[in-house]
Amino acid sequence: MLFHVRMDVRIPRDLPADELAGILAREKAYSQQLQASGKWRHIWRLAGEYANFSVFDVQDNTELHEILLGLPLFKFMEIKVTPLLRHPSSIREDDS
Repeated sequence: MLFHVRMDVRIPRDLPADELAGILAREKAYSQQLQASGKWRHIWRLAGEYANFSVFDVQDNTELHEILLGLPLFKFMEIKVTPLLRHPSSIREDDS
């Protein structure tokens, strides 16, 4: 299943810099692992915002939920999930 996910990050200003650096390093490694596996198909930064649009290709809602819960920045995020399905007018077969 494909899901469009918007993630808005809201890191507290008083979070210690060393703690934030560790979280960001873990977040990058985790997201890159998911990208390499094909589960996190696309990630796009939103200009002028600490946010992204992403497309996930996962088995079901439960797998997506588990992936999102595993994000080190999860507790600092507002997340909106939209399920996607192939449009009948699409001429692309791979929908990538």
